[in-house]
Amino acid sequence: MGLTDDAVADQFVHHIASDWRRATLSEIDSALCNYAEKLTSHPTEMQESDVDNLKKLGLNDQAIHDATQVISYFNYINRIADALDVEKETFIHPWEQSAPSPQ
Repeated sequence: MGLTDDAVADQFVHHIASDWRRATLSEIDSALCNYAEKLTSHPTEMQESDVDNLKKLGLNDQAIHDATQVISYFNYINRIADALDVEKETFIHPWEQSAPSPQ
């Protein structure tokens, strides 16, 4: 018995959340994950070449702008939550701990 489309999609998201480098991603998706990781972990090291790499893969300025906005928003809101010691939602399990088993 195969997985439903929803289960396949959910499993894919779990793989990305736990280790995007091991997930089966397109070249563009992999580049976006790399960009997001660098922007999150080393924002002061961002260079024009980071954007140029995304453009070489076919992303336009609007797509890069939108991706940067989403990445930055999540970085911002997580830092606010950490700084204000916002209580974690106990009903939500970390992705890597609740990933469905491959079938």
